[in-house]
Amino acid sequence: MMERKGRFRHQSLQDKKSIQKMLDAVKRGISKGELQFGDETGEIILEPHGLMNLKVTATIEDDQSRLDLRITWSNGGSGNRDNGTLKVKGG
Repeated sequence: MMERKGRFRHQSLQDKKSIQKMLDAVKRGISKGELQFGDETGEIILEPHGLMNLKVTATIEDDQSRLDLRITWSNGGSGNRDNGTLKVKGG
């Protein structure tokens, strides 16, 4: 959903396999320096480069689990923070 110029947001129910495909596409896009996101309401193209800031938040509350991944980078200058080494295990 295009909320305003320069911003794209999409929400839908997906199974594990489709989320894996989407994450693989994000991985390839970061590697190539171009990420394209789109749906029937609009699209956006991002150009990741240089050092990127990664923020990971994982929570369990009652019967809901949540994983938030945020990757940011500067389109011009610098200004990245480093909070140490992240450890992620899958399985």
